[in-house]
Amino acid sequence: MIKFVLMVNKQGQTRLASYFEWYPIQERVALEAEIIRRCLSRTEFQCSFIEYRGFKVIYRRYASLFFVVAVDGDDENELSILEFIHSLVETMDKYFESVCELDIMFHIDKAHYIVDEMVANGCIVENNKANILKPLMLMDKSASSEESIFSRR
Repeated sequence: MIKFVLMVNKQGQTRLASYFEWYPIQERVALEAEIIRRCLSRTEFQCSFIEYRGFKVIYRRYASLFFVVAVDGDDENELSILEFIHSLVETMDKYFESVCELDIMFHIDKAHYIVDEMVANGCIVENNKANILKPLMLMDKSASSEESIFSRR
């Protein structure tokens, strides 16, 4: 079961945090800081799996962003989580047309929506890009038609 998903830049600043289990804010801050510090200090020649406080932390770097997923200790397959991270990046890449840190920052609601479409209650429920992006495209289409209605007045 997935506990949380983080997107972090190379400086260690969290750009997106999505938790699927409740943690107090102080614990979240400490947990994120320690996990990010550990992930950023590792070289590219080390494996992408870390065990920390009973979590299995799987991360992957894409350009300037680190995608970090924490799961229960023995419940999940690390390679399947790496595949999930890759699918998440591909989906965001398709929606944002070459996703970057600024896309996440300026469209945080849409980034959260993509994560929420893929994961529900800590379980991966959807992996198909078209199925994930269809509601977002409909919302964008509806928003653009509403703007055109208001601009006529």
